[in-house]
Amino acid sequence: MTRDNIDRPAILNEVRAAFYRYEEALISNDVAVLDELFWVDERTVRYGATENLYGIEAIRAFRAARPSQGLARTLRNTTITTFGDDMAIASTEFTREGSERIGRQMQTWVKFPFGWRIVAAHVSLMG
Repeated sequence: MTRDNIDRPAILNEVRAAFYRYEEALISNDVAVLDELFWVDERTVRYGATENLYGIEAIRAFRAARPSQGLARTLRNTTITTFGDDMAIASTEFTREGSERIGRQMQTWVKFPFGWRIVAAHVSLMG
């Protein structure tokens, strides 16, 4: 991988658009878009603040069961790095109104013929 293949503007813009589409779907609880943006595969992994989810079916079940209120959050220190044409890492910190806790989120995105999808995600809370 050469430096010329890292953060190429067109690819970075594609991933940014997918990342912020995911974020909008997350805070508005648009489960259809959230499901769409995760790779539909049993190898997809999402480690949450209180759960470890293996496979798209476990991720979908979690989304269907979680509360739809109190999802708004403010992002900060968001970093998206692309590698070549078909892989990216997105990381961000977030806070929620009424809480001092800082959340952290990392996603690994891969571009498939049908678009960018999250193949692995990790969400955690500090302190």
